[in-house]
Amino acid sequence: MSERFGGRYSPDGSRRDHRNAEVQQTLPEPRIRHRLAGRPKWVTIASSPFLALAFFQSPTGMFTDLAAFGLIASGMWMTREGLVAEAAYEVRRVAKRPAIPRKLFGGVLAALGLGIGVAEPGVLTDGVLVGVAGMILHVLSFGTDPMRDKGATGVDDFQQDRAHRMIQEAEDLLDQMRDAILRAGDLQLERRVDRFAATVEGLFDRVRDNPGDLSGARRYMGIYLMGARDATVKFASLYGRTRDASVRASYETFLDDLEKDFKAKSRKLLDSDRSDLDIEISVLRDRLMREGVQPETEPKALVSDQAQTLDDLLSYDVTKEKTR
Repeated sequence: MSERFGGRYSPDGSRRDHRNAEVQQTLPEPRIRHRLAGRPKWVTIASSPFLALAFFQSPTGMFTDLAAFGLIASGMWMTREGLVAEAAYEVRRVAKRPAIPRKLFGGVLAALGLGIGVAEPGVLTDGVLVGVAGMILHVLSFGTDPMRDKGATGVDDFQQDRAHRMIQEAEDLLDQMRDAILRAGDLQLERRVDRFAATVEGLFDRVRDNPGDLSGARRYMGIYLMGARDATVKFASLYGRTRDASVRASYETFLDDLEKDFKAKSRKLLDSDRSDLDIEISVLRDRLMREGVQPETEPKALVSDQAQTLDDLLSYDVTKEKTR
């Protein structure tokens, strides 16, 4: 689709620049990407000679080379998934360790592929040694999977599992919204949906931090998101055919209102958590006072008729004031 040329000194240029600046400020941050996410691809490319030379050997050699390449490629795919899970684990304050140690399984598959690829018929020693070396290099290159929960002290496992399942279903609805808006063929609308998704993910983070808030957020993460998904599907289908500006304006207003509701719910959950904390502190303070533990009082400020300036205050003798 063509786009009208414009700039700072063009008609309506200042207003357009202002709108673009607002859109840029409200764009969601890019998703977290692991710093080692590109390495598995290069390892897979480095193992491509197994695939290229497999068809120039005997049937046994062809089978072993194809198996070696397949195992290494599968191991690198599993390792990449492990890096994605680790990046999500690191960015969250409360997270459970991955249920499947993907990087460990990826290292084992890659080691088996290397061992099979270099092993000679009837001689397994070389293949075993190369496989062990490959496993060690895999651990040194990609690290290990997170092996413990983070920030889960005092959190009910049952509530956390329920919250995790609900968040996963809600994230699937958001992905379906992003996929549906692509049919509209409008980049600005795609960014608008991404901004809405970023607001919703803020609510997800609130529920992850305190799974007890799930009951209050269930309607937003279920019914409201499902309705937003359905509305996006219908809008993308209609707008893709008609390019009706009124339909677009109505959809953007709908997203604005829904986004305000999600922000208000996140603030309400935060205020509720703060109120619960104040109650806990008040109850604990009352118990300490009943047991005879008095809170420390703030020291009284120094008051003197002689200390009129900073130099007078520094040279003032406190002992004289006490004996007065």
